[in-house]
Amino acid sequence: MTALVGPSGSGKSTIAKLIAGFWDVKDGTVSMGGVDEKKIPLEQLYDQVAFVSQDNYLFDESVRENIRMGRLSASDKEVEAAAKAAGCDAFIRSLEKGYETNVGGGGAHLSGGERQRIAIARAMLKDAPIVILDEATAYIDPENEAVIQKAIAKLVRGKTVIVIAHRLSTIKDADKIVVVKDGRIEAAGKHEELRKTCPLYESMWQAHIGAKDGDVA
Repeated sequence: MTALVGPSGSGKSTIAKLIAGFWDVKDGTVSMGGVDEKKIPLEQLYDQVAFVSQDNYLFDESVRENIRMGRLSASDKEVEAAAKAAGCDAFIRSLEKGYETNVGGGGAHLSGGERQRIAIARAMLKDAPIVILDEATAYIDPENEAVIQKAIAKLVRGKTVIVIAHRLSTIKDADKIVVVKDGRIEAAGKHEELRKTCPLYESMWQAHIGAKDGDVA
């Protein structure tokens, strides 16, 4: 697991989208398995990556079909198994038409947290070797956070994971933390190492701890 951290607007999401192949780099290269992504056919590239962001787009289709976008050949049973694994089967069944409920354009008929959970189910169904989580728990209410964290733990098991998070406590055990500032890498290392060697990271950590203390108060 590699975590990208840094101030708002530093370029974390841009890096994630470049890795996923959403955009092409103008200079330099993005490589996957040592191969320049520009030389990998798009369909093959997209098969390698599951991307879950804070603004997941849902199509004006049923809940079932939105989850099935992860793997179009999936059966109804496989779709429902992914939903259960993502902790969203119960809320889906509570909808007016269950799995056949239309979510509206962009998922307008669902809350941000519900859209997020469906996106996680879609990613679980896809079962790609690389998982990118861009603020994947941004809209999750505290009541459902434990369910979502458990779902994400299942999603990333055995995968290469790139995660962007503002709450540093969620990534302090990452194998590598990359600090991004103004589109450049300020520092990289493990949590304790960065606290000692990177003033920006230490100031972000102290701000995070202070915010948590404020929540408790």
